[in-house]
Amino acid sequence: MEQRDPRFKRKVCNLRPNAVIQKRSMALRIPEKLLDLIRSHSAREYPNECCGCLVGKEVDSVKEVREVTALVNLRGRSARADELLPLEAPDRESERNRFLIDPDDLRRVEQEARRRKLEILGFYHSHPDHPARPSDYDRDHAFPWYSYVIIAVEAGRPGVYASWMLREDRSAFDAESVEVAGSKTRDDAASGQAPEAC
Repeated sequence: MEQRDPRFKRKVCNLRPNAVIQKRSMALRIPEKLLDLIRSHSAREYPNECCGCLVGKEVDSVKEVREVTALVNLRGRSARADELLPLEAPDRESERNRFLIDPDDLRRVEQEARRRKLEILGFYHSHPDHPARPSDYDRDHAFPWYSYVIIAVEAGRPGVYASWMLREDRSAFDAESVEVAGSKTRDDAASGQAPEAC
């Protein structure tokens, strides 16, 4: 199902057209080796934001990530990015503090996931030299239900990460519990504490 969004010049896909927004909290389960891939991607792209998809299945209110797909931050290709979604303040915004996923890349990932009976569970991106908390810009460009993993990268070194879910009314993000498979601890945002809503 496609719909028009006034912020975009093109149609946008409703990635999860039959989704029922859960009222209860969910958890994101991700293997340590996939979390390491996100860390490596964020370090490689520093000082720019990296981005990618979380692919897997929802099982008993747990989003089980089975693979991560690193994508190109289209903000580094300004002509294509401006064609899709121009920056509101180009003097203050760039690939260092914004990311944009090419809709063609997203469709490709979604089609491949569906072919294997998986789905896009969410997205990840880095915050270079900034906390792992969603910004207003992140909220304005997010959808409810999906997990949004944000990893802070300080001076090129990946650090704290957290997962967030946008409320159905789009008013704020709530922290989502992260279970790291292959790790001895359950991680509520990598710091041992669940962050507050933002």
